Amino acid sequence: MAENLRRELLEAAAQARDLLEDLGRLGVGEVYLPELPLQLPVCPPEVRGVDEGGETCCRRETLEEIRAELEDCRRCPLCQGRKTVVFGVGNPRARVVFVGEAPGREEDEKGEPFVGEAGRLLDRILFAMGLTREEVYICNVEKCRPPGNRDPSPEEIAACEPFLKRQLAVIRPQLIVTLGRFAAQTLLREATPIGRLRGCWREYQGIPLMPTYHPAFLLRNPSGKREVWEDMKQVMARLREGK
Repeated sequence: MAENLRRELLEAAAQARDLLEDLGRLGVGEVYLPELPLQLPVCPPEVRGVDEGGETCCRRETLEEIRAELEDCRRCPLCQGRKTVVFGVGNPRARVVFVGEAPGREEDEKGEPFVGEAGRLLDRILFAMGLTREEVYICNVEKCRPPGNRDPSPEEIAACEPFLKRQLAVIRPQLIVTLGRFAAQTLLREATPIGRLRGCWREYQGIPLMPTYHPAFLLRNPSGKREVWEDMKQVMARLREGK
């Protein structure tokens, strides 16, 4: 064990030396190091487990652990008609999370949120923002498809929203973008029309939230694309500011 650690440290030192030599050849005279807080937490207390030595330790749970817990979920009636649990996709350390309502037919078939024509439009919006699916995280309030794509019931929301909160706690995004009326109204706990909610910063779980129209709405109402782009410009500005 000690010899392996020594070898890894020597390799890391050699890599650091090579990097500094390369920077020197490029004319870089100094490297910026961000200030660290005076006290760093050992680990977040969300999950407790046992380490290799049999000692109790704490760590942050992972998205895969949450996904595994939902794999054969029977917490609400939506389990009776679904084909797959549509958990979410993207970067587990994404700076922005896009949250929709619930899976549709194609999402239920493929097990991935925002596929089909609405998903392709979302991809184009991300491209215009200089982002990709691999850089953001995309999920829904509900993880199972409601019959006939109806709005989820309060019972179904109560069963599934805790998992969205856990996803956000793992990812720790800077911003949330809700897509569509239902997602915005559910997370904000109000019935204000999406036309009045969109474009105005709100907050969910202590995270700044921007409501905007759903891509499926834009397919039926192309004139709304201009408003969505105005909303996304606000999102991009806050990402640039790091707020």
